[in-house]
Amino acid sequence: MSTLTIVGVAVGLAMDAFAVSIASGVTLKDRKFYNAAKMALWFGSFQMIMPLIGWASGIKLRGIISGVDHYIAFGLLTIVGLRMIYESARGSKEYKKTNPFDRNVLLALSIATSIDALAIGVSFAFLKVSVLEPILTIGAITFALSFAGVFAGIKFGQNLGRQMEIVGGVILIAIGLKILIAHMG
Repeated sequence: MSTLTIVGVAVGLAMDAFAVSIASGVTLKDRKFYNAAKMALWFGSFQMIMPLIGWASGIKLRGIISGVDHYIAFGLLTIVGLRMIYESARGSKEYKKTNPFDRNVLLALSIATSIDALAIGVSFAFLKVSVLEPILTIGAITFALSFAGVFAGIKFGQNLGRQMEIVGGVILIAIGLKILIAHMG
């Protein structure tokens, strides 16, 4: 597999994480660098681990995951997106907002945005591709785009406040729908 192809795959896989990072950056008020690095590390790590798991699992896992991966990603992204919309629309200061930088939320988002990478890993096994270069490239590109995405969300969020939190939730749901439709079509 050529380096250009690997970079193309990595960028394609990183787009969901990038969009989620933008949506998450909208909610960020403080500890910007720390939280951007935290999210980028989670997303980059999961984007590296999932293709490795897929590659190691090979043909056996392909049938199981390809049938449900889109439902899992859709469900996780929709739940987080709806919660963001609900909490933003509610506007109550007493109600604790979903923190996309919380460990449990990051885990759900990391899994949801990296399930496609699992399937890519399976294809690496079928193509007999050495997995080291692709997983390092995928992880590095996802890290960089996620880090930048958080700061893009911060910039947009400062101007539009709560409305951008609603948009962020809608974006998460749209990503989930995109994944669902792409796999069902």
